[in-house]
Amino acid sequence: MNRLRQALDPFLLLLIATVALASILPARGDGARIADAIADAGIVLLFFLHGAKLSREAIWSGAKAWKLHLATLGTTFAAFPLVGLAIARFGLAPQDMRAGLLFLTLLPSTVQSSIAFTAIARGNVAAAVVSASFSNLLGIFLTPLLVALLMQRSGSGSLISLSSIEGIVLQLLLPFIVGHLLRPWIGGFVTRHKAMLGRVDRGSILLVVYAAFSAAVVEGLWSKVSGAELLALAGLCIAILTIILLFTLLLGRMLGLSREDAIVLQFCGSKKSLASGVPIAGVLFPAAAVGPILLPIMIFHQIQLMACAFLARRYGAQIDE
Repeated sequence: MNRLRQALDPFLLLLIATVALASILPARGDGARIADAIADAGIVLLFFLHGAKLSREAIWSGAKAWKLHLATLGTTFAAFPLVGLAIARFGLAPQDMRAGLLFLTLLPSTVQSSIAFTAIARGNVAAAVVSASFSNLLGIFLTPLLVALLMQRSGSGSLISLSSIEGIVLQLLLPFIVGHLLRPWIGGFVTRHKAMLGRVDRGSILLVVYAAFSAAVVEGLWSKVSGAELLALAGLCIAILTIILLFTLLLGRMLGLSREDAIVLQFCGSKKSLASGVPIAGVLFPAAAVGPILLPIMIFHQIQLMACAFLARRYGAQIDE
């Protein structure tokens, strides 16, 4: 039972509760417009804090391992999307799930969990900080670009509109840049209140999820997705993660990476960021489409945490022995 509690992500339980609330009491009419406005403000705050937390010192301390960082970015933004394109191209997922699965594969890596698992596995923590931070930073630019290039071509979504580009600039890029530029003045506050600001991060994501699923529920989301389809979606998420874990393991050996760097490649390269995916989807896609698109990343998020927690403890135990 204790292991089950450790494996389950409390934040995922909050997400599930938020989806349940949106399913029972979705925001409608003026309530929906207010929820959307609050969610947009939450996205701005989220990326402002991401910019303020990005440490230049951490970047320079681990930037020397360029081969490792290129391999990690290549896995995140090339190998992963190829898997997503294969699923969409060969019809391995139901039509209404392909957009969400492909979007999942276009997202950047996580930061906190990638670094934490690298530390547990006795990997190169400084390099993990750099790889995960670079992935998140580049994801602000690359994920929308990949959505524009790949999702329409695969028949899984529509091309980014002018309003979406405006949203990317005003809600993602500008707050991120402003937050990072203000880091010399607010960096100490951010560091001292890390736990509190982490709750603000999560609260912002929950607001976006509630607004997105409210719109989707009003459009009849749960009448379109069956329990069997959700199980199939979980199976596909497991398959994607297994493929990438094996790929990163083999790639690390091919590149001759040290054990510590190979661990970074596996944990930073195999993750996808729910924290980045929720606001990016909220900016890029119509409100009613965001809920279904977020389902795969919500499921994948928990699966990757459980799988990587198991691997990290196993790698760490090998060193202890």
